Amino acid sequence: MTQQSGTTTTPLTAATVTPTPATSPSAPAPTSAPDTEVPPDAPLDTGLDPLDPLDPVKVLDTPGTDAPAPTPTPAPAPAEPLAQPFPPLAEPRPLGERRVWPRTFHDRLTAPLPGLKAIARFAREGAVRPGKDGLADIPRLPYEPAPLPRVDARTVAVTWAGHASWVVRVGGLTVLTDPVWSRRILGTPARITPVGVPWESLPPVDAVVISHNHYDHLDAPTLRRLPRDTPVFVPAGLGGWFRRRRFTRVTELDWWEAAELSGVRFDFVPAHHWSKRSLTDTCRSLWGGWVLTAPEGQRVYFAGDTGYGHWFSRIGRRYPGIDLALLPIGAYDPRWWLSDVHCDPEEAVRAAQDLGARRMAPMHWGTFVLSAEPVLEPLTRVRTAWEQAGLAREDLWDLPVGGSRVLE
Repeated sequence: MTQQSGTTTTPLTAATVTPTPATSPSAPAPTSAPDTEVPPDAPLDTGLDPLDPLDPVKVLDTPGTDAPAPTPTPAPAPAEPLAQPFPPLAEPRPLGERRVWPRTFHDRLTAPLPGLKAIARFAREGAVRPGKDGLADIPRLPYEPAPLPRVDARTVAVTWAGHASWVVRVGGLTVLTDPVWSRRILGTPARITPVGVPWESLPPVDAVVISHNHYDHLDAPTLRRLPRDTPVFVPAGLGGWFRRRRFTRVTELDWWEAAELSGVRFDFVPAHHWSKRSLTDTCRSLWGGWVLTAPEGQRVYFAGDTGYGHWFSRIGRRYPGIDLALLPIGAYDPRWWLSDVHCDPEEAVRAAQDLGARRMAPMHWGTFVLSAEPVLEPLTRVRTAWEQAGLAREDLWDLPVGGSRVLE
């Protein structure tokens, strides 16, 4: 069986996802996209052959002799194999490939979008911003801009510019995630902390990754600052937005697909979220996160925007050895309204564990006021949750806006 995308035909494997056929916006949303599970009753591979007479657990005394039976020697523990992706990763797709996508991605939702009753309750309760007390800690938000660290092609470093915007140095590339350098975005008050990295101090930008099309993640004024030949990696269905703005190197990917740039692998992975930018384009483009893998094997996961759910453990299986997970911890209150699409701090810590990530760096807080929790609460709660999970304090990279860390 083959998968058709535009004029390119590739074999369909367990590591690729067939573009979803067009569905009605009212179609029910399944709980997951296709994936492969490990059978729960799969036999354990001990590394020993039960038919081998020299297997130490099979050595017995010889019948008909007076010699005492030797004491069976316990079997040596099998060496733990190196973690391998499961299922195997997809082959990288061509950069800039033009593809045909379904008209809607509603069937990728892992929770139904709010109905009229929920919207009416939200309007009635009006809990969209913290009260006066919740805003009182704005002066205490951590903001410590500093020069970007010096790196070489083998170094991985991250700098938090604020919200979901990171400067990721990986494999000799400078990659921006969901770059928003604007002071204000549509529908929200102005940012409460300045951008942590002045635009003029950025090195040449080698690539941009976009998680989805919401205004706090896809900012047209910021993207207009980039040269139009900057390589851009975007979710399926979002390429047209960039091409209309004359970007010439746009690569659209479906979940579990990948592309490579200068030896760095860009994998697009699922998220518990949705997309919308106007009254008529709900879920017309996909949403997700990115796994960036350096030629030396270092791996950074950028979650974008997401609620908590089953995708994290599956991402961890497919991409073992994540060195750093950039995870959202804010914009979660009220929970009845936002729990399906935004992690709270405790869920973010659980997500890091599900991923098997060695370190976690919180994001998506302390920049824009998008919901009702006090502005400093995400930080205090994530620190408490990390400690209660028994995780090493040095592996929580709770950076200030403008702060950087280098993977050793």
